[in-house]
Amino acid sequence: MYDSAYIDYLAHLLGTRDYFECHEILEEHWKKEIPLERDSIWVAFIQLAVALYHHRRGNYLGGIRLIKKSQDKFHKHRDLIEANFGLQRQSLFELLDEIQEKIIQHKPYESINLPINDAKLKALVQEKCKKWGCQFESKSNLNDEFLIHKHKLRER
Repeated sequence: MYDSAYIDYLAHLLGTRDYFECHEILEEHWKKEIPLERDSIWVAFIQLAVALYHHRRGNYLGGIRLIKKSQDKFHKHRDLIEANFGLQRQSLFELLDEIQEKIIQHKPYESINLPINDAKLKALVQEKCKKWGCQFESKSNLNDEFLIHKHKLRER
């Protein structure tokens, strides 16, 4: 029912907290499925991960720009959020507003949890986290320099 790239994205977003990897996974999926459709809901998920990545690094300008873009795209696809992606729509919109407000106010990053309302989806993500050796809905390790600055430190 759910695409494996989406399950991997959620396991990274909520387990490893590797937002850079979230971006990589869904960007590849998006380009294969509907390339160049910039208003795709996949882009909304990608932009959410990148906004979190920037916020965690203290890049408030990048964070605010991307969370706003993500919000706009999620609102355009509001009818897909619950039916196709297993998330509680109103709770997601409230969470996005909270993230935006924290970034605007230059408040420190805090790990977020998406409002998954499909028990099957939650079980799939928990299973993936267990397989990867990470904890579902864990807190981000703010001392992990590689995780925080992955775009600069990764091997190319």
